Amino acid sequence: MISLAFHEVVKAFGPVQVLHGVSFELTPGRIYGLLGENGAGKSTLMKIAAGYEMPSGGELRVDGQPVNFEGSRQAETAGIVLIHQEFNLADALTVAQNVFLGHEKRRGWRLDDAAMRAETASLLADVGLNIDPDTRVRQLIVAEKQLVEIAKALGRQARLLIMDEPTATLTPSETERLFTLMARLKAEGVTIVYISHKLDEVERITDEVIVMRDGRFVAREATAKLSRQQMAKLMVGRELSDLFPPRQPVPASDAPPRLSVQGLSVPGWADDVSFDVRAGEILGFAGLVGAGRTELFEGLLGLRPRSAGRVSLDGREVHIGSPREAADLGLTYLSEDRKGKGLHVAFGLAENLTLMALQRYAQPWLRPGVERAALQEAVTAFGIRTGSLDLRASALSGGNQQKLALAKVLHPKPRVVVLDEPTRGVDIGAKRDIYFLVQRLAAEGHAVVVISSELVELIGLCHRVAVMRAGRLQTTLAAEGLTEEALIAHATGTH
Repeated sequence: MISLAFHEVVKAFGPVQVLHGVSFELTPGRIYGLLGENGAGKSTLMKIAAGYEMPSGGELRVDGQPVNFEGSRQAETAGIVLIHQEFNLADALTVAQNVFLGHEKRRGWRLDDAAMRAETASLLADVGLNIDPDTRVRQLIVAEKQLVEIAKALGRQARLLIMDEPTATLTPSETERLFTLMARLKAEGVTIVYISHKLDEVERITDEVIVMRDGRFVAREATAKLSRQQMAKLMVGRELSDLFPPRQPVPASDAPPRLSVQGLSVPGWADDVSFDVRAGEILGFAGLVGAGRTELFEGLLGLRPRSAGRVSLDGREVHIGSPREAADLGLTYLSEDRKGKGLHVAFGLAENLTLMALQRYAQPWLRPGVERAALQEAVTAFGIRTGSLDLRASALSGGNQQKLALAKVLHPKPRVVVLDEPTRGVDIGAKRDIYFLVQRLAAEGHAVVVISSELVELIGLCHRVAVMRAGRLQTTLAAEGLTEEALIAHATGTH
């Protein structure tokens, strides 16, 4: 068992102060929901607790004693383990090698690979992941990587476990298994900090809620005393009006499609999929993890090999070999993996924004002033919270990285926009902003495709929803027929 206290903790990155004298204490054997908008300072505070960042001022106390962790290894030795929102895995190594990276088991002077594989298999079983421990991480889908991160944390024998958006990529059944595991850990005296924007989950599994806003501690309450609406109000500091914008009229059924896909197959993932989306329409794609939604569109964009299929834009057949070619044709794609595929996090904000439209800014030489002006416009238009335009993308919170990624894929002024999990890891206020942005794109004549694991999101936003299962398109439902029950039934084959 472990108690952790923050006392007047301050953190600044250069001239930008992100934490302002934060103080509160966590007592053993409880599950805390840590809430706040993107940029509120939640992840930064937890990185300080786990030794990934040093405070600029104030004090961290473990079991009443001041500590000054010089790295995550020291924090783990003290029993504090952080499961990052962005994966912290080595793609070239196996699952077992990742689980024991830096904590390898030895037999004499040699690595004990058999023992590490066996223990990894046990940890994977705990989180419900049925894969070979010798599988390379680069072969895993996003949801599987998330479960490996959780298994790795369990292997560290944590006494205080910090989970940053752990269910963002998990199916309902995987999420249920995680909650069962959390209840077991709590019963064993482990303290859990649960950072999530899914307020229904926070309401269900936490004992207390701690709320941060603009780098400050603002509230602490027993979860049972707060409704979801009250949680949201504490997070954003104001009442939230309707989350979804009013649905715009459905484009006429005889209107020509802006994007038409016929018989598209991606070996191992999608088989003979056909669909259309019209100008002004928002088409959703639903399905369980592994249904082939993301892989279908990666094949469409040239990110994966495809074995068949015809693609037309505004009635003209096109041949797309790469995302660059797609963008030149007016089709852009926002990846679900913003850190791995959506952004170059080591680049600056302006470089990320303009990367897909460099021809505008190099005539023939790059014009930094014009590039910077475009960034300032995007920061305002997309509500990107940053203290400076000169930061790297890695310095932004997860939600602000997502807004930058959205600005990037829209910067080339496409006609068709594919958004894969556009609100993953995004707070409720920013979700509303993104929903209204998607609505605006459709109203301006774009054809918009939204791939999402959040059924309520698809129901509230889309004109039609296509449901995939095991690589095949099962059905397409119109807005008036959309319910969570119907979508789940088609996704699981129980309709």
